[in-house]
Amino acid sequence: MEKHIEDILRKISFGAITVATFTLLMMILQTPETCIIEKTPMVKFPKSSCDSSHRQHLPIEKKNQRLWSTKSWNQQVHAHMLHFQQLQGLSLLFNHSKVLCISAGAGHEVMALNKIGVADVTGVELMDSLPLVSRADPHNLPFFDEVFDVAFTAHLTEALFPSRFADEMERTVKNDGLCVVLVEQCGAQELKEIVGLFRKSSLGDGEKENVGSGVLEFDILHLSSIQTRKHMHLQDKKM
Repeated sequence: MEKHIEDILRKISFGAITVATFTLLMMILQTPETCIIEKTPMVKFPKSSCDSSHRQHLPIEKKNQRLWSTKSWNQQVHAHMLHFQQLQGLSLLFNHSKVLCISAGAGHEVMALNKIGVADVTGVELMDSLPLVSRADPHNLPFFDEVFDVAFTAHLTEALFPSRFADEMERTVKNDGLCVVLVEQCGAQELKEIVGLFRKSSLGDGEKENVGSGVLEFDILHLSSIQTRKHMHLQDKKM
């Protein structure tokens, strides 16, 4: 009886081994549909959500072309053109003037100056935006003393060290040159504080004019110089 049971168990084991062997061969010879057929390249694990998707890197020429064709860009450039044309009308800016634009951002004012005929324009910002703006620290400009005829900025009040910012503007402008500062509308006390930053320049009395384009509006003050001191031209802006 025991021998009969052993024979049955032996046959069952043999059958199980046969079925398992057959199943293994089928798995080896036939690839299941759930398996990945095409080999995909390994992708670097993203460190942040910004890295999770593939981004196309455009050449700088094509990137600039897209930016410069936008309505917002052209509106801001046009607004600056009106402002600089006003300076030309006051005989404060000429086509041969050598101009420095400090904290020039993406370069709206640089392009505006070029469009009205001022070719020698240098734009600087903490982050470059070629070909209009180069990288430089507004608090430590990489230029010799008295190089430029005009220094322009629309971001003095946003400077980390406004007094150092103003010192660098004056240092790089010629003795008979012009510092042009564009600011939000401000009261008499705020105006006095801004003018006080420019220790080598003088602000004279003058009548107020307005230049607007629907995007930017400027309240322009006519300013005068004292003897051989540097001119300062201060403007209020209304966004």
